[in-house]
Amino acid sequence: MALLMRPRCFGYPVLLPPLLVLAALAAASGAAADAGGREVERTYIVRVDADAKPSVYPTHAHWYEAAVLAAAGDGAGGWPEGGPLIHTYSAAFHGFSARMSPAAAAALASAPGVAAVVPERVRRLATTRSPSFLGLLSSPPSALLADSDFGADLVIAIVDTGISPAHRSFHDRGLGPVPARWRGVCASGPGFPPTSCNRKLVGARFFSKGYEATSGRMNETAEVRSPLDTDGHGTHTASIAAGRYVFPASTLGYARGVAAGMAPKARLAAYKVCWVGGCFDSDILAAFDAAVADGVDVVSLSVGGVVVPYYLDAIAIGAFGATEAGIVVSASAGNGGPGGLTVTNVAPWMATVGAGSMDRAFPANVRLGDGQVLDGVSVYGGPALETGNMYELVYAGASGGGGASSSAADGYSASMCLDGSLNPAAVRGKIVVCDRGVNSRAAKGDVVRRAGAIGMVLANGAFDGEGLVADCHVLPATAVGAAAGEKLRKYIASSTKQRPATGTIVFEGTHLGVHPAPVVAAFSARGPNPQSPEILKPDLIAPGLNILAAWPSGVGPAGIPSDTRRTEFNILSGTSMACPHVSGLAALLKAAHPTWSPAAIKSALMTTAYVRDNRNGTMVDESTGAVAGAFDFGAGHVDPMRAMDPGLVYDIAPRDYISFLCNLNYTEQNIRAITRRQADCRGARRAGHAGNLNYPSLSATFAAAGAGMAAATMRTHFIRTATNVGGGRAVYRASVSAPEGCNVTVQPRQLAFRRDGQRLSFTVRVEAAVAPGERMEPGSSEVRSGALTWSDGRHVVRSPIVVTVQAPLQ
Repeated sequence: MALLMRPRCFGYPVLLPPLLVLAALAAASGAAADAGGREVERTYIVRVDADAKPSVYPTHAHWYEAAVLAAAGDGAGGWPEGGPLIHTYSAAFHGFSARMSPAAAAALASAPGVAAVVPERVRRLATTRSPSFLGLLSSPPSALLADSDFGADLVIAIVDTGISPAHRSFHDRGLGPVPARWRGVCASGPGFPPTSCNRKLVGARFFSKGYEATSGRMNETAEVRSPLDTDGHGTHTASIAAGRYVFPASTLGYARGVAAGMAPKARLAAYKVCWVGGCFDSDILAAFDAAVADGVDVVSLSVGGVVVPYYLDAIAIGAFGATEAGIVVSASAGNGGPGGLTVTNVAPWMATVGAGSMDRAFPANVRLGDGQVLDGVSVYGGPALETGNMYELVYAGASGGGGASSSAADGYSASMCLDGSLNPAAVRGKIVVCDRGVNSRAAKGDVVRRAGAIGMVLANGAFDGEGLVADCHVLPATAVGAAAGEKLRKYIASSTKQRPATGTIVFEGTHLGVHPAPVVAAFSARGPNPQSPEILKPDLIAPGLNILAAWPSGVGPAGIPSDTRRTEFNILSGTSMACPHVSGLAALLKAAHPTWSPAAIKSALMTTAYVRDNRNGTMVDESTGAVAGAFDFGAGHVDPMRAMDPGLVYDIAPRDYISFLCNLNYTEQNIRAITRRQADCRGARRAGHAGNLNYPSLSATFAAAGAGMAAATMRTHFIRTATNVGGGRAVYRASVSAPEGCNVTVQPRQLAFRRDGQRLSFTVRVEAAVAPGERMEPGSSEVRSGALTWSDGRHVVRSPIVVTVQAPLQ
């Protein structure tokens, strides 16, 4: 997943005027000119002031088309039939998308009524036991399921790869009529007749114009121009959010039981935006626009990518429009972990969801000829290796080439098991060790199988650490961590022709009650927030490791063309799987508390999250085994039963986000590009700083003293307003676990609420002892974590406090 970083000063984005932004981005994209000297066109998303339409134009679309033609000037032409516009937007966003040259885009940015011109980017997908692990029992129903009627009549939008409508997870037996307020449609196409929708799947649309404008007309032998899911990702995420109860369910015999989503009676609407070439911003924004107009209650977006200022981020812009309409937006944090600064979808008006494990595992251990046993995981379901037999092990990346083909002289390609890299004569009948990286894990297994090997061990590298993902491999295979991988390579390197390295893989099925759990998944993207470090991201984590959910009938579980196996359910991992857990839970909370705002729902999920595992220790990081922190898990692991009755919430109105953006030093034009509103930032900037957004977490960044300077005490403060939702009178008292080396005070230390809905404010002051910078590595940071907790004896409302000390670059 690509991570595009902008220049930063003391943790704040460097803001460029819009025309300079366009020029810089055009240069960065390499879109200067084609072989004939003409500027290369790309797609731009244009935000307009809807009220600025000249009266001479009968519709906004006429105005938009005229504006593009005028900006293109002599370069106009070459557009597809129907004109230059790709999409027009009117609900979550006012404007349009069109292909044009960078020069035309720059000209358009200065046209009357144009608020912003944003270059399109391509996003990527961020790729059961979870209801019971989360306490959502169906019989007798848990309080949250009972009070929300299992999410009945709430509509969750799944913005993804489409959906498989005939799957049992989406049947409508026992559901009432489609909600009368629903305004969506059921778009038809190949494999998706108009009758595909029902009382469960109430709407389906697809958006491909942005994709095809950039990539050319789609290959309809490989893709379908309809909402049908031919990838599997969208069907999987939709069933996690709101799949019906299905029994029996399993993947190749693993994880047998009842499959169900978080909100089993919630309605679903599928918005297909992801294709073979990726997920294009203009299509994603069109999906947001349609979802708002259709009347959805929650948007679930398991898509991520670049990190840019919010006014250049189509997802952030679309999500703001949805939030302003009262819609909860839940988005995946990304799979760029375990490194820091990898989190995506970081706007504060979205719930950014990282991934954790459950107390379930699928062990598949490697038993070596010297007696060592290396822990591994797999959900391989075909014929196992013969019991009692030991097979020769080969690592093609070893000195001398091992099983490398003659075309892979240095063994690197063979160590990665890239296509065509293995020598069939050297690996036939053996177990091949493959390093992670470059190609997909399932594709490595296919390469090994086609070379004639009998099995595969997929070994992590140092960056991957000990994080393991169980895959549906096409041959007997398992994944092992970095330490086990190193032992395995050394064992093979020490072998001789007389005493070859041998081993086998022992598949142990499904284990429950695993300790510790949850852990933070190694792949889960980490903070700090690259755009606004005052906002802690990710917000929280949810189950995202080895999740069983619905799968299309026409796609093999390994997700590669050569896999001809078929299964009704599949086990996948990713923050893509964590996000719809929170989307479904948000629907339950909104059904139980229909007057709560999106910010109140997110606050309830965050302040009731937990940070301790089933051993009663702080959650650990899967990649290292060390204790995890707030940049790994945010506020903690979601706890839906406590979120039902949080006691207090930190609410945020759309105007509060404008003050936040002002305090990021955004220009009024930048802010209008996001919010569609005029902003007067003078008062907001006098009133405080970006950290004073009424967020359920508190994050501060201090600069270490320069070389030769004495230690200093740095100070900041946060103002928060709590709303009582616990029912009537209550007195909350504050307790603080201060970050190391910090002094934290709260004023007042007691909040006495007289009625439900009452709002009371308090101030948190943080003082941090900051050592001189020469005591730290240049450019490094030191993270200190603590928490503020309010309690009335019945409710516990916890907010993480994170203090980051940043050393000078030199």
